[in-house]
Amino acid sequence: MEIKIKHLNKKYGKQSVLKDISLHIPVGMYGLLGENGAGKTTLMRILATMLNPSSGTIQMNGIDIKDKKEVRKMIGYLPQEFSVYPNMSVYSALEYLAVLSELPQNIRRRRINELLKQVHLEQEKNKRFKNLSGGMKRRFGIAQALLNNPQILIIDEPTAGLDPEERLRFYNLLSELAMDRIILISTHIAGDIEATCSNVAVLCSGEVIFEGQIGNLIKLGERKVYTTTLMQNELEKFKQMYHIINVHQNGTDISCRFLCGGTPQKDGAACEPTLEDSYIYLISNYKQGVK
Repeated sequence: MEIKIKHLNKKYGKQSVLKDISLHIPVGMYGLLGENGAGKTTLMRILATMLNPSSGTIQMNGIDIKDKKEVRKMIGYLPQEFSVYPNMSVYSALEYLAVLSELPQNIRRRRINELLKQVHLEQEKNKRFKNLSGGMKRRFGIAQALLNNPQILIIDEPTAGLDPEERLRFYNLLSELAMDRIILISTHIAGDIEATCSNVAVLCSGEVIFEGQIGNLIKLGERKVYTTTLMQNELEKFKQMYHIINVHQNGTDISCRFLCGGTPQKDGAACEPTLEDSYIYLISNYKQGVK
């Protein structure tokens, strides 16, 4: 089971949204990380057969994406904005979507009950969709994406609007589902990728600027991340010299975490980079023309 993307391009008129994208996505959870506007949603919509590429090739388990009928049999899709008729019950909405998915009647009820149990919505099956919490709605979205028992799940910005507890519960669910299928998730939250994925691709301005294992992305930030303590009147000048990751006020002092490609002019202690640190460093260098 794999997805192979080769030299994929997408244009709207003269504007290039995706530029020569080539990726290999294996079984398990795979992260697509990038800022808003990087091209993540466009790529997800192409993989979900909702958009056609301008050029390039995509194969899903050996099947060309141009064969939409066959591809749609093997994929489930949860877009960033997802809803159903608000007054329908959870069970009725899933049943309606199952009919639209041409799920045979003799297995429909059993499949829906299995999914409600799997996504922990058994107790809410008679609740109206509009009365579900944000986390419950995302779990419902996973259930509808799993109706045809897909080999590939495509999920766009899955934790948008979720509180930390719901985010953790949601990703635990995805990790369980990823044992025997591909789960491709897109997000701009580095911590979500670090907690769940083994492999990641980073997009910036429609280009892949990194593809590989999470650990290798983190290594890019080694000897590039420092902390120092500043006085209040030093902060503005310091911002002009370095890329600030975060600051924390402690009385009259300011604790500052920052990026530096060489040796800082002010005394600073090198620290172990997180995925977010290395991601910010990678994006920053790309935008400065350092590739």
